[in-house]
Amino acid sequence: MTAREPLLLTGIRAAIIDLDGTMVDTAPDFHVAINRMRADLALAPLDIETIKNFVGKGTENLMRRVLAVDYAADEVEGHFPAALASYQRHYLAINGDYSSIYPEVHEGLEALRGKGLRLACVTNKPVAFALPLLDKTGLRPFFEVVYGGDSLPKKKPDPVPLLQVCADFSLAPAQVVAIGDSSNDAQAARAAGCRVLNVPYGYNHGQPVQEVDSDGIVSSLLEASHLISA
Repeated sequence: MTAREPLLLTGIRAAIIDLDGTMVDTAPDFHVAINRMRADLALAPLDIETIKNFVGKGTENLMRRVLAVDYAADEVEGHFPAALASYQRHYLAINGDYSSIYPEVHEGLEALRGKGLRLACVTNKPVAFALPLLDKTGLRPFFEVVYGGDSLPKKKPDPVPLLQVCADFSLAPAQVVAIGDSSNDAQAARAAGCRVLNVPYGYNHGQPVQEVDSDGIVSSLLEASHLISA
């Protein structure tokens, strides 16, 4: 099954919202930090569209994908520690400086909260990167719970982070909707038993979001709020 025109979702008490590609366009930050890391390793810079295709499965996967542009599979691991250390140093230095909030994110979060929904942010970004970004963008106060890709034993597309939020909120998964830009969010939600909506403007590993199995595609978080009823 693929995403379709979204229908009204009833009985929803909470929303779990992704960060990169859903609330904040962080690709420009990735672009800068990755190319500074590549310069440290004497590698040529990558264009931003290439980097967007690598985003979504956590920092370790991102680094391996970036290194695989230049190195054979059996060589990547040898360069991985230096690449990861360099990238983390550069990313922390510029985290949020080149990013921008997508349209209607603030309005959508306000509307969701106005309906009485509890909000959590679940991202595959390391939590040490996620929290400063949420603070810098002014989004942190909306969320009761924030989990990064290293907060729990497993990350999306595994359902563990979503099920943890359900437990934190004492809600059944059917009372929770996940909103994200990629198949990671949809697969995690389906496995957890949550509802799921996708936005069309994010990254999704370079694949069309229309091919993702979800409960529908919404143009923004504000549109999502109009379709969610407690």
